[in-house]
Amino acid sequence: MSEELAPGPNESPPAPRAGPREVWKKGGRLLSVLLAVNMLLLACTLISGGAFNKVAVYDTDVFALLTTMMLLAALWILFYLLRTARCPDAIPYRDAHAGPIWLRGARGGAAECNGEGSSGGLGVAALGGLVLFGTCTLVMDVFKTGYYSSFYECQSAIKILHPLIQAVFVIVQTYFLWVSAKDCIHVHLDLTRCGLMFTLTTNLAIWMAAVVDESVHQAHAYSSSHSNASHTILAPDPERAGSLAAGDSCLCNTALCQIFQQGYFYLYPFNIEYSLFASTMLYVMWKNVGRLLASAHSHGHSPARLSLFRETFFAGPVLGLMLFVVGLAVFIIYEVQVSGEGGRTRQALVLYYSFNIVCLGLMTLVSLSGSVIYRFDRRAMDHHKNPTRTLDVALLMGAALGQYAISYYSIVAVVVGTPRDLLGALDLAHALLMIAQHTFQNVFIIESLHRGPPGAEAPAAPPKEPCQGLTFANMDALHTLPACPPTPRLVDPSPAGSREAVAIILAPRGHWRRRCLKDISLFLLLCNVILWVMPAFGARPHFSNTVEVDFYGYSLWAAIVNICLPFGIFYRMHAVSSLLEVYVLS
Repeated sequence: MSEELAPGPNESPPAPRAGPREVWKKGGRLLSVLLAVNMLLLACTLISGGAFNKVAVYDTDVFALLTTMMLLAALWILFYLLRTARCPDAIPYRDAHAGPIWLRGARGGAAECNGEGSSGGLGVAALGGLVLFGTCTLVMDVFKTGYYSSFYECQSAIKILHPLIQAVFVIVQTYFLWVSAKDCIHVHLDLTRCGLMFTLTTNLAIWMAAVVDESVHQAHAYSSSHSNASHTILAPDPERAGSLAAGDSCLCNTALCQIFQQGYFYLYPFNIEYSLFASTMLYVMWKNVGRLLASAHSHGHSPARLSLFRETFFAGPVLGLMLFVVGLAVFIIYEVQVSGEGGRTRQALVLYYSFNIVCLGLMTLVSLSGSVIYRFDRRAMDHHKNPTRTLDVALLMGAALGQYAISYYSIVAVVVGTPRDLLGALDLAHALLMIAQHTFQNVFIIESLHRGPPGAEAPAAPPKEPCQGLTFANMDALHTLPACPPTPRLVDPSPAGSREAVAIILAPRGHWRRRCLKDISLFLLLCNVILWVMPAFGARPHFSNTVEVDFYGYSLWAAIVNICLPFGIFYRMHAVSSLLEVYVLS
């Protein structure tokens, strides 16, 4: 029944099975991927076409497609929960690494890897993870329903139905991922693969629609503030925006309607992150279809209990909280001054760039320090097969490319363009530090994820110190040895006592390293949160600072930012989840 056999750490890999079932495994995966690619291309065509005024594709067509996809995906999830997962021997194994770190620990009572329990204590973090994004998405759906219902007599029914169906889809999918993220399903293999890929494609389509809608909103706001007709290529006309010009009753001119409209735009970042996190979890489930784990504990770290600020020097979390609070203040001041009419955009940009330069510089130094600490870490590298870790590394490297692209475009515009002033110098320093920070943080996170858990030290050479590892039965003999530190306590001269003494002597060294790594991970986590908040909730210095706009032109620069920035925003939140795992495993 198995399709993949993962050997344990002390087992030799089994001989590959050649047969029609193994061949069709590849065919089943190919079939599901082809289904996902075709559905994704269809969604891309309609979503991108609906963003331009010259194309005869309206938002009702996009809503109809997304609503249909969400309904089909929700029906498949219900079939999986009610029929497939309840088949005898449907889920003989569970992948301990599957799902984000908050889900892995939150389900502490669930059977892990053929019936073994987990004692993880991350339930509180679970409420702050996927459930938080899903809850904010539900609030956004309420706001969108209220907005479109404000002039329902002028709207198509699909516009009101779409947020309602999305709310149902989010509830069903969140429950599905909560209870089934670790499943290694062994029945209905090809149907399960196709269902998972279709659900993944649905989330990506929702993500693309949200990104395009937010980009059009930003472009419309920019063109309105600059009153430039050449900048309105992406700006929606009143009919596409849902406010027909046929009469005043169809305009969003009431205070409640304005609140609904502004509210759901501010909640778009949570919807975007929810769709991306759900997509990554569904991909790991797709990889685990038919997977058979050879050993119950061959691939999982020892479950760790999360205790925030435990075993830290408090320097990391305190400094991180200070930067977080200062960053919120800078973000509020920036938004107020940029959107105001007092002509204080330059001061706001100087303040924004200055804070980011300081924050990115500290993050670069701290990440580099963490990599240096790992040079003295005795924990062995974990080379076991881990689809979740492989995906985490790929997402970190791939999502960073978005910010890399924006930074390199900015560097070229500042160096080649004119004039060269204070804003140009700050923009250049910001772009260079952004590249350095992404690079060193990725190195630190990836090396951390490949380290074994505490206690999995690699074999080391005998200690060079004359007293290291010795057990003293006579305290008077200790003073006869040169340069010997006092032993912590008297231990019997037995093999067990010798091992205990070695552990006591070596513990302080590893302890300070663990504390430093925990401080570093918490500091980077808080900094990534504030660097996610700023662009996710509307900070766009790329357009307020006209260096790049004047150099590339608005249309090209807007396309670059609108394509690359969503990946940079996702990178920050994915780095937060990875750093949380680094903190737990340090």
